[in-house]
Amino acid sequence: MLSVIIPTHNSEQALVRTLAGLVSGATAGLISEVLVADGGSRDDTATVADVAGCECLTVEGSLGRRLRTAAGRARAPWLMFIPPGTVLYAPWTDEAIRFVEQTGPRTTAAVFRQSSGPQTALQQVLSLLAAALRGARPEQGLIIAKPFYDQLGGHSEDADDPQAEFIRRLGRRRVVTLAATAFHAP
Repeated sequence: MLSVIIPTHNSEQALVRTLAGLVSGATAGLISEVLVADGGSRDDTATVADVAGCECLTVEGSLGRRLRTAAGRARAPWLMFIPPGTVLYAPWTDEAIRFVEQTGPRTTAAVFRQSSGPQTALQQVLSLLAAALRGARPEQGLIIAKPFYDQLGGHSEDADDPQAEFIRRLGRRRVVTLAATAFHAP
């Protein structure tokens, strides 16, 4: 169902955390493959990817080029972009499965609800309000149908922050926030 794309550059430790959070998706049969789109790391990022059974693509050039190249190589009908250091909390797989199995036109994408760790009820409400005002961010991951991604032209190779630029291009009305949470610790 999902091809997970993780853009890396000297991201060894952050990649370990992210991959650990994806195990439940692999065991549930949700994840078909994990593509690590690396920008020429000099640490053990490629070794971590290899040990975890990921395909590590070394792509020269911008972050946008790495993301587009990995998306072009993806075999699954759905793409999930997630930056290294973002950890998805169970039961994220249930939410993701519900989203990808919805019927109808595939003109929406999904992100995970961002978490900053344990919070009081008031902090949760304030956090949700801030997220609604701010809009989606790359640290929340992004699930999108591959044809819809292609229709939108994919990530820009020239943007300073191609992930944020792509989410802005999607627009708020075409991004659904799932109830499952993601925590980002670079």
